[in-house]
Amino acid sequence: MAIIIIIKRLTQGTLTTIFEVLIHLGLFVWDILLTLYNHVVPRRPVGRVVQEGHPGFNGQWPEYVPPSTGDSRCSCPALNAMANHGILPHDGRDIKFTELGKAVREVYNFAPTFCFFGPKHAADFLARNYWTDAFDLADLDAHNCIEHDASVVRVDSYEDPDQGKIPKALVEEVVSCGTGPGGQLVEADISRLMGKRRVEAKRANPKYSLSLFHKLFGSWNCSTLLRIFGGRVDDLRVILGEERIPDGWEPRFRRPMGLTILEFNFTVLPVEFSVKEEVDGSIDAAGKERYGGAGGATTASVPDAGAKKQD
Repeated sequence: MAIIIIIKRLTQGTLTTIFEVLIHLGLFVWDILLTLYNHVVPRRPVGRVVQEGHPGFNGQWPEYVPPSTGDSRCSCPALNAMANHGILPHDGRDIKFTELGKAVREVYNFAPTFCFFGPKHAADFLARNYWTDAFDLADLDAHNCIEHDASVVRVDSYEDPDQGKIPKALVEEVVSCGTGPGGQLVEADISRLMGKRRVEAKRANPKYSLSLFHKLFGSWNCSTLLRIFGGRVDDLRVILGEERIPDGWEPRFRRPMGLTILEFNFTVLPVEFSVKEEVDGSIDAAGKERYGGAGGATTASVPDAGAKKQD
């Protein structure tokens, strides 16, 4: 009997691995083709990024209704906003993984490849079937699924397990740190802010963890503020602080097949690898007053993310 079980498990594991490799290979090729297509056809006109028949066409978004007691919300303001507008179920419950990607594409103009990869990753992390299963928004806050330490728009789950709460102080820090024209956010602002948050989180959170994958995932989230929202702080104050889609808003990325994984990474990677705290010792030093013994009492200073560039 044991031999039969072993053979079945090995067979299932091998077939699953082959299937996953084929999916990711196909996703990679598909994403490259979509990127190339995006660069040979015209962008969608301003005011027509959201397609007719979809929520948000012509800047008309469904009515905003704040969440009620018992509604499920998560650490992602963009998903919460979709639920608050009824684009996802308002109670945030029983959402099909396959339906999530479609809705995200229609609202935020991410490419089909991106909209497959994100929900598929979440389903795999939660040990569910992407093709048939469903989830509540709060399920995504299983630690290190989409929720992770040192987020710029959420306190660590160690500090507050309810990741649906909006931390007003962090949101204000995001929208006030821009050094671009009119105070808009640019790549350097995001890198500076992420570095500051990583130092703060590691210093305050004795269970702090942030793998390379989640550093990159955090940079993906932050880069959305630049590529989809254009770094425009007036819009970000609403989407992050109220989890509401601003009246008349549309995605700032206008290529017809949406923002692909490949093109997105041309923003994500410079943002991530420009976090100077990763190399100047600030993150290594943070928290050593707690666990590093007498020699760890001195920590590197945390830069002010809101500091403006000097001419």
